[in-house]
Amino acid sequence: MTTRAGFVALIGEPNAGKSTLTNRMVGAKVSIVTHKVQTTRARIRGVALEGTAQIVFVDTPGLFQPRRRLDRAMVAAARGGAADADIVVLLVEAHRGMTAGVKTILDRLPDLPKTARVALAINKIDRTQAETLLSLSKALNDAYPFERTFMISAEKGHGTEDLKAWLGAELPEGPRLYPEDQIADLPLRMIAAEMTREKLTLRLHQELPYQLTVETESWQERDDGSARIDQVIYVARDGHKGIVLGHKGETVKAISKAAREELEEFLGRKIHLFMQVKVREKWLEEAERYSEMGLDFKDGNS
Repeated sequence: MTTRAGFVALIGEPNAGKSTLTNRMVGAKVSIVTHKVQTTRARIRGVALEGTAQIVFVDTPGLFQPRRRLDRAMVAAARGGAADADIVVLLVEAHRGMTAGVKTILDRLPDLPKTARVALAINKIDRTQAETLLSLSKALNDAYPFERTFMISAEKGHGTEDLKAWLGAELPEGPRLYPEDQIADLPLRMIAAEMTREKLTLRLHQELPYQLTVETESWQERDDGSARIDQVIYVARDGHKGIVLGHKGETVKAISKAAREELEEFLGRKIHLFMQVKVREKWLEEAERYSEMGLDFKDGNS
């Protein structure tokens, strides 16, 4: 029986639905999903099976105009993920159409290796009329010769099976890259940190999430099958610490409870989650923090 395996990079503007599509394809939550932009930091690999094919999805950070070191490292990760992939899928939001950001990405697609195969997925089609979708598809295909165009809703699942089937059939022949039961190549420590960071992002003020990071400091397996996880939330300012803690610690307790419940569901066992909030004013300039996020500190250089 012929097996296929390879990497598929999902690229697009922030909030185009890359994380939602990754989770939909994998059938489990492996990527942070929020309504806020620029939340995916590392190239998260979700592993999906389609018949005899193993599709490794690279959920890249959104491509945007970088301003800070962290932004530059995220954009470098996204471009690297696209350049290394067997197939690239550009996600465009149907209701936003041909934005300036989409035009910039289209202009850069010819910079990919000549062997790169690029497909288009117009996402969130449930928010747009059919006539608008057709004109958007034509405009995008006039701007770049995509191999295939798919109309999808990553959130609702419309059209995603067609996309998955096509990807599975088009990947190169070869052995599986990961064990059959593995759904992500992130260490559990990083997945746990990402889950907590998602809860922080959803709960807190719009600007604060970009000034914090979460690290899993220790992971201890217990004899009863449960695990103790200790995490540190690093913030850049004293004022941010107060926001994360909340009145009498209520905010961090609620975040810890939500993260613990999701971890227990993901791992299928009891979790004891402990959190500390620490101020590190220069964490955005520390190489160690970038390594914990799966990013290259040097990529953040101007």
